[in-house]
Amino acid sequence: MTKRQNTQVNKGIIAKTLDWAYSKAVSGFTGVDSAYDLGNSYLAQKGSLEDQVDSLIKWQVAKAATSGFVTGLGGVMIMPLTVPTNIASVIYVQIRMIAAIAYMGGHDIREDRVKSLIYICMVGNGAKELLKDMSVKAGERLAAKIAEKVSANIASKTGQKSVTSLGKAVPVLGGVVGGSYDAITTRVVGKVAKKIFIDKQASEKD
Repeated sequence: MTKRQNTQVNKGIIAKTLDWAYSKAVSGFTGVDSAYDLGNSYLAQKGSLEDQVDSLIKWQVAKAATSGFVTGLGGVMIMPLTVPTNIASVIYVQIRMIAAIAYMGGHDIREDRVKSLIYICMVGNGAKELLKDMSVKAGERLAAKIAEKVSANIASKTGQKSVTSLGKAVPVLGGVVGGSYDAITTRVVGKVAKKIFIDKQASEKD
């Protein structure tokens, strides 16, 4: 299979995994908090909203850096077919964190536009370019279009390997990250989510 063909296959698989992760993050499942539960647990803490979000990001990064946490998730979730447990788990952890931050910022995480922004956060520092698309596109297919672009962005980073053969490699943020998880990427994704859902909203109110 050529590199282009692999990228196309990866794109389709990652798109399905994004939708699966978003659905699970919003609805939750046995033994694992939903994005709503996660957000509420941090909103109950002392301090400003910014402090609460920073705390959420900090602890999600710490959890994500522990391979046992990601492996444990795989034991209680039914993963999308053909996607390695660690990759699906990583995408789920990040999507849930982003959705929780959006919820803490007062956004309706079931809304199509918010769902699109959640997906955009997954490309980290590349989010700015995709945000331009948000300003010129509208309609109920917005989330699907954005998911396609995000999937293509992540898939292009996996190179010539297929997602199913990546093993312990995790395709996020500009490269294939070795190991069960790279906490640095989670921090970047969290900071982008904070900028979009918390900082931007605060500046619009001022």
